[in-house]
Amino acid sequence: MRDYLQFYIDGKWVDPIVANAAEVINPATEEVSGHISLGSNADVDTAVAAARQAFDSWSQTSVEERLAVLRRIQEQYNARAADLGAAVTEEMGAPVELGNGFHTILGGGHLQTAIEVLEKYQFEELRGQTLFVKEPIGVCGLITPWNWPLNQVAVKVFPALAAGCTVVLKPPQLAPYSAQILAEIIDAAGVPAGVFNMVQGRGSEIGTAMSVHPDIDMISFTGSESVGVEIAKNAAPTVKRVCQELGGKSAYIVLDDELLNDKVAAACGGMMMNCGQTCSAGSRLLVPANRLQDAMATIKNVVGSMTVGDPHSGVTMGPVVSKSQYNIIQDYIQKGIDEGAEVIVGGVGRPDGLNKGYYVKPTVFLTNNATTIAREEIFGPVLCLIPYHDLDDAVAIANDSDFGLAGYVDGADLATCNAVARRIRAGAIYVNGGFDFHSAFGGYKKSGNGREWGEEGFDEYLELKCILGYAP
Repeated sequence: MRDYLQFYIDGKWVDPIVANAAEVINPATEEVSGHISLGSNADVDTAVAAARQAFDSWSQTSVEERLAVLRRIQEQYNARAADLGAAVTEEMGAPVELGNGFHTILGGGHLQTAIEVLEKYQFEELRGQTLFVKEPIGVCGLITPWNWPLNQVAVKVFPALAAGCTVVLKPPQLAPYSAQILAEIIDAAGVPAGVFNMVQGRGSEIGTAMSVHPDIDMISFTGSESVGVEIAKNAAPTVKRVCQELGGKSAYIVLDDELLNDKVAAACGGMMMNCGQTCSAGSRLLVPANRLQDAMATIKNVVGSMTVGDPHSGVTMGPVVSKSQYNIIQDYIQKGIDEGAEVIVGGVGRPDGLNKGYYVKPTVFLTNNATTIAREEIFGPVLCLIPYHDLDDAVAIANDSDFGLAGYVDGADLATCNAVARRIRAGAIYVNGGFDFHSAFGGYKKSGNGREWGEEGFDEYLELKCILGYAP
C-alpha cells in the first residue's frame, strides 16, 4: 500500500493545508493500491510563493551550476529506475516490460536531452549592434497526464530547470506514484529549495488555480482538447504563456510495396502498445485498397495473437487506466458497430477469462474516415483500418482531421515516404520508425500549440530580450 500524503514544497515534504485524502485504484485489480492527498488553492499559493522566491537566485545560476544539478538528478534517476518502473505498472497498468522499459527510458532520455541541449545552448547572440538575450520566463505551472507519466513529467520539468525556471508540478490524479518518486529523486539530488515544487490533486481544482494564478508566468499542459481550451481561457486574464499538447488522431500510411505486411504489423504493434493510450498513436491505418485483404489477414494474425492480462505476467497489454476510461472505450467500440464499421478483430467487453480489471480487447475496425471512431480520439486499443486509392487520396484522408499531432509513413522507397511526409499537416512525422529525442514534438490545429522535446522544447521556457545599441 502506497500512502503519499505529503506535498513537496520549498525543499521539504509538507502536509496539505487541509487534509483531504483520496484512494488510488490499481487498474489491474480494481483494488485500492494507496492514497494521495488532494491539494487546494492554498497549497498552490504556498508552492507558487516558494517558486517565486527561488526564481531570483536560480535564474542567475550559471550553465555549469545547472548542469551539475541535472547530472546529480540523473544519478539518482538511474539508481531508482526500477522503483519508477514498478510505480508506473502499479499506477496505470503498464506491463512490467514496458514500465521498466520504454516508460523509464523516455523519462531518462528527456533528462539526458536537457543536459545535452544546455551544454551547447546559446543564450546570447550579437547581431550587428543588437544583443539578443534569452532569459528564463519565470515560474512555470506544469500539468501532466496519466498515460505516459514519466515521459510527460520529464519533458516539462527538466527543460524548465535547465533553462533557469522554477516549477510547480501537478501530476495526474490517476497515476501519481511515479511523480512522487521523481520528487524524492530531485530532493535527494540536492536541488535548491523552491526550484521544484509538487502539489497533487484534482485537475479541476489545482489546474485551475495554477492557470489563473498571477504569479505563474507560464502553463505547460498535456491532456485533452476540452481541458486545454478551459486552461487557455483561465490563463488569458493574466496573459501568461500557455504551451499545450492536446489530442491526436494520427494517420499511419503504409505504401504499396513488398514491405506492406511487415509495416502493417508494425503499425498494429505501435498502436496497441500502452493500450492505445498514446496521444500520437497511429490510430488511423491507411493501406492501399488493392492490398486490403493482405492487410486484414496480417491484422487478424498480429492483433489476434496479442495477449491481455495481469501486467506482471509477460502480456502484450495490461488494463487501461480506470473504470471511466474503460467505459469510454467500450462506448466507442459499440458506436463503431452501430455506425456499420466492420470488426476485424476484438469487440466490446473484456477478453475471455478476465472478469476483473479494466481490460479491453485490442480491436480493429474496417471503416472510412467519416465515422465517429475515425474522427474522435478514443485513447484506447482501437485501430481504424481505412483503404486509400492512391497517394493523393492517402494524404487527403490523413489531413482530413481536426487534429494534427503526428503522422506515420512506412514503405520501401524512402524518397516516396519523405515526399508523402512533407504533405501531411502534423507536427511530427515518423518515417519507417524514425525516433529522435532532439526532435520537436507538438501539434497543428486542435492538437495544441508550442513544442516540446529537444532545443525547441527548451525555447518554450525562455523569454527573448533585445538590447539595442549594445555594441559600438
